[in-house]
Amino acid sequence: MEGVQDRTTEERPPTVPIGAKQGGDIQARWAWVEPTVWTERMLAALEQGVKGGKWFSLMDKVYAMPNLRAAFAKVKANAGAAGVDRQTLEMFEQHLEANLERMAAELKAKSYQPQAVRRKWIAKAGKSKDKRPLGIPTVRDRVVQAAMRHVMEPIFERDFAEHSYGFRPGRGCKAALRRVVELLRAGYTHVVDADLKSYFDTIPHSPLLEEVKGKIADGRMLEMIERYLKNSVMDGMEQWTPQGGTRLCPPIQSRTSQQPSCRRKPASRLYACRVASGFRLSPE
Repeated sequence: MEGVQDRTTEERPPTVPIGAKQGGDIQARWAWVEPTVWTERMLAALEQGVKGGKWFSLMDKVYAMPNLRAAFAKVKANAGAAGVDRQTLEMFEQHLEANLERMAAELKAKSYQPQAVRRKWIAKAGKSKDKRPLGIPTVRDRVVQAAMRHVMEPIFERDFAEHSYGFRPGRGCKAALRRVVELLRAGYTHVVDADLKSYFDTIPHSPLLEEVKGKIADGRMLEMIERYLKNSVMDGMEQWTPQGGTRLCPPIQSRTSQQPSCRRKPASRLYACRVASGFRLSPE
């Protein structure tokens, strides 16, 4: 649910310091970011804006060992099954430092290759017969993606619209529902509720990359993103490369691909909430 326009009087959450000025405790304003990546100096640049609006030299922060260790900690906390290589979290952790050092060396040398994503079919909530596909990357790919997210997320989070709630720090479905309740209590009783079918399977790669390139100019980072976009899927004995859709960091892909639709439209008399692939509009 994300949509068209937000109220100018809507309270901004502390996790999105858009237009914030330098001063005070910058790290408190960005308390959710990965501290091994986002130093106070980098956060100051984030708030003030970098020259040309684009970030360079990011990949070295991805493969820095402290970031990879923090990324593995998050992957471990999320649990999850093994990917196509059948390597579990426990197996990866048995030789953690060696595995992370090898990944760091491959990322630095630009030789790291993502493995296929294992497809598993699970039942849809509330629908006993319908199933939806679940993509399970390998543990090592989940670690790399988490490390990339640590670097990329604050760059994009800074400019997301207020009415966007999906996959954001300190936000989510419950916050979006509270916003809808506010609008209903304010007298906005006409609601358009919609969802984009097979959204994550049909995201066109080119527009998504263009959105990313608008903020990131590190060629190595862009190359790794493109490798994940072109990553193959394995379902049983079948393997193929989707022409649309992506399994790269859903929080990033969802928000960047829908970012153009989130920008303010002053002429519109609609209030909106958006979470991932759905949105709800309330006409004034």
